[in-house]
Amino acid sequence: MSEAERGERIAKWLARAGVVSRRDAEKLIAAGEVRLNNTVVTHPATFVGPGDLVLVGGKLVDAPQRTRLWRYHKPDGLMTTHRDPQGRPTVFDKLRETLPRVISIGRLDLNSEGLLLLTNDGGLARQLELPSTGWLRRYRVRVHGNPDPASLAALAKGITIDGVRYGEIDAGLDSRRGENAWLTVSLREGRNREVRRVMAHLGLAVTRLIRIAYGPFQLGALPRGEVEEVPARVLRDQLPRPS
Repeated sequence: MSEAERGERIAKWLARAGVVSRRDAEKLIAAGEVRLNNTVVTHPATFVGPGDLVLVGGKLVDAPQRTRLWRYHKPDGLMTTHRDPQGRPTVFDKLRETLPRVISIGRLDLNSEGLLLLTNDGGLARQLELPSTGWLRRYRVRVHGNPDPASLAALAKGITIDGVRYGEIDAGLDSRRGENAWLTVSLREGRNREVRRVMAHLGLAVTRLIRIAYGPFQLGALPRGEVEEVPARVLRDQLPRPS
């Protein structure tokens, strides 16, 4: 039987439908939360074909649409999560009436702002988050303290902090005024709170962190709190080609 006749693996199908990532879809399957044509799915290798009905948590899931991508200028004070246990406002609360169901490509923490990419395709999100994709994340960072140019330059070799190894970081001093300075910081991995932890290790307190680029996509002049779809042609041109 051909792949077209078999359909698509259900975990991948759910990711493309923007429900959750493929990995989280497998967790939902293991928990018995996914049903295909009213039968509980027990294995992620189950295939979904045209016309099949898929339910997650008792709710019908619409079939995946064409892959779409949005640029969003995230303000600070918003969590990049669908549900926050502490009840703090989230990016998705703000965008629920503007966009279809989407997930973020990577995250920005509560106090960070700037470019956040959103997509309806969980498979694409996973692909673009991987360091192997090679996409550079670029930030403008305001710090309190006195940056040492030699210490910033040394970050290009990577750094280990409390047993955690961080890869190459390109950090340069843009301007300094009193006890505050602006830096431009670029990296490829984007670990959780990486910029803040590395700066703290250098004796610098981050007082503002703005992501200005993620791979080929730029924040540009997109107003704070606004969202704009990337044209399909641009998206096709910019996505990594299969190896």
